[in-house]
Amino acid sequence: MKIRIAILDDNRFLLKALEEKVSLFNDLEHRISLVSGEVLLQKLQENLNVDLILMDIEMPGLNGIDTTMLVKQKFPHIKIIMLTVFDNDEYIFNAIKAGADGYFLKDTNPEDLHRGIISTMNGGAGMTPSIAKKTLKLLRNPEAVTQLAYQEEISLSSREIEVLEYLCTGLSHTLIAERLFLSPNTVRKHIENIYKKLQVHSKIEAVEKARRHNLI
Repeated sequence: MKIRIAILDDNRFLLKALEEKVSLFNDLEHRISLVSGEVLLQKLQENLNVDLILMDIEMPGLNGIDTTMLVKQKFPHIKIIMLTVFDNDEYIFNAIKAGADGYFLKDTNPEDLHRGIISTMNGGAGMTPSIAKKTLKLLRNPEAVTQLAYQEEISLSSREIEVLEYLCTGLSHTLIAERLFLSPNTVRKHIENIYKKLQVHSKIEAVEKARRHNLI
């Protein structure tokens, strides 16, 4: 029985390349190609029958990680392999957290992708070797995972990070305001927000915690 595959990528050129890779194997059946997560969810609600989705991460609107989470909530039997040009820890961590079953770089050759699809359908976790190494590293270093989750959770704005970086240098509120062309009251408000997000009560605590979690 053929493995029914949907491909999701907003880049038409890459979409075509993935279709060609899938077409090389007789045990794979390309069912549909789509360019957005919203459309994929709609098609699945309309009884699109697929066994596995090759999912892009970076897409406008609903990105691949959010789409993966929604698909897994409603259709947990469907396997999902993330396909991306990115192999950074945060993407890997968030993809795994969302429920992705495998993770490959887009330049993976057809044979390796095919093996990954078969492995994933058989209950394994198909991954590009470099991704597998990073995944093991994340699993062996829970503190790194905690830091990634923490960074995602607090998500300081770019302006708050700027203020925090100036705080590190020991500048007063007035001098920070001058450097950033803001009023002292605005700077004070940013600092209040930083303290609240970091759950600290002083400049020293804020700087120490931000450095510990690689926020600055």
